[in-house]
Amino acid sequence: MIAFIEGHGMRRFQAYVNEDVQSVMWDFHDNPDSWKDFVELAKHSASPFLTMNDVTLDREDVDFLVERLRNAPYASEEDVEEARWLRAYIDKTGFVQLGFPFQGTMFICEVSTEWYDRYQRLMDMAEDLGGITYDTEDSDDEH
Repeated sequence: MIAFIEGHGMRRFQAYVNEDVQSVMWDFHDNPDSWKDFVELAKHSASPFLTMNDVTLDREDVDFLVERLRNAPYASEEDVEEARWLRAYIDKTGFVQLGFPFQGTMFICEVSTEWYDRYQRLMDMAEDLGGITYDTEDSDDEH
């Protein structure tokens, strides 16, 4: 990907464009290689650069997720096992975002792997389960 971008004479820098920025998302149309079309569009739009952000799965992230799900009161053993399964993807890139500016709008291309989507789903679940509070007082103790 980097070689393809630089081969088009474009500069790139590490940056993540969040959803607060006015943007247009690239539609892949079931073509996983259409990110190349996105880079070519940036070049033809006379954009001098592309933003690039990638996420690589760290051991600490997986360990944190496993521990969080293991201690969550409503997480299933299947969820914990699925989180453990993610250890096979440590040090692998699961998400890439490319972007370029054009007339005040950022054009964004995001691609993620299936395992990274599962990781995100489990992280969201762990966060939701971690936010649940319990009333541990017995109702008889109030009287």
